[in-house]
Amino acid sequence: MKNRREFLFIYDVSFANPNGDPANENRPRIDEETGINYVTPDRLKRIIRDQLILFGKDVFVREERDSSGIVLSRRKLKEKYGNNVNNIIEDCIDIRLFGITLAIEKKDKKKQNEEDEKDKEEINNISLTGPVQFKFGKSLHRVSLEYVKGTTVLPSGESKKQGTMTEKWILPYSLIAFYGIANENASKDTNLTDDDINDMIKAMWVGVKANTDILSTSKMGHNPRLLIEIIYKENTLLHIGDLDNLVSIKTDKKDEEIRSINEVTIDLSKLKDKVVSYKEKIEKVRYIIDSSVKLLPGINEVFGGIQLEEIKL
Repeated sequence: MKNRREFLFIYDVSFANPNGDPANENRPRIDEETGINYVTPDRLKRIIRDQLILFGKDVFVREERDSSGIVLSRRKLKEKYGNNVNNIIEDCIDIRLFGITLAIEKKDKKKQNEEDEKDKEEINNISLTGPVQFKFGKSLHRVSLEYVKGTTVLPSGESKKQGTMTEKWILPYSLIAFYGIANENASKDTNLTDDDINDMIKAMWVGVKANTDILSTSKMGHNPRLLIEIIYKENTLLHIGDLDNLVSIKTDKKDEEIRSINEVTIDLSKLKDKVVSYKEKIEKVRYIIDSSVKLLPGINEVFGGIQLEEIKL
């Protein structure tokens, strides 16, 4: 990958939990001061990894089980690749994208007996900085938190006649923006390719909807709405940065009353103003726009005079 890239990815969540906090009753993460919902980068990376697996890609950071159904440890996963970091990089797309820290081990050939053979010597702690990094995702409006209780149909035990109570925290609606960057310099360490980036974009868009629908009911109701990829010319040292801060929404409703993408217009006017200063540095802009989205100004106006390409999935 020779060109620096920036990503703006917007998706929404309807009557679901976009990213529960296990330290707080698994409630959706909300900033107490602003009422803004936020989502960790790890959550987005999990969506991408899970979808890449469904695409048939080899992924290192995953739950893998042996023939007995036992979850493999990280040591066992490393052994699968011969404890060779080059093999891991070559085979695993998520390492090329997001990097990893690994302790690569080697057997001490001087130790002969079986007990000593199990004792391995740490020879190197390898830290690969991922070329692709995401900020925390954040909602473009204040959100409303709701607590939902219900009952299951089946009893929890043989002696019980009634179903058990269920409870969960959800957001009626949240329109979430993620900002990411792919650094061409860091990509040299992981051998990241343009094809890897294309696979990530496809996994990000498809995974938000397809993958979250099959995980749990609390993760249903996710839909990708807008993805913009800004590709800079080779040897460009500067980029716009923080694209998520250059997008907002317009609506006739109070923030907490929004329930649908049809009730908002995504405002890209700040992004349009910023692009003017970087126009000569940008090689191309690729995008996907969901048919339900209203943009103001439109994508052609925002990036006027710059080559545009609609991403086909």
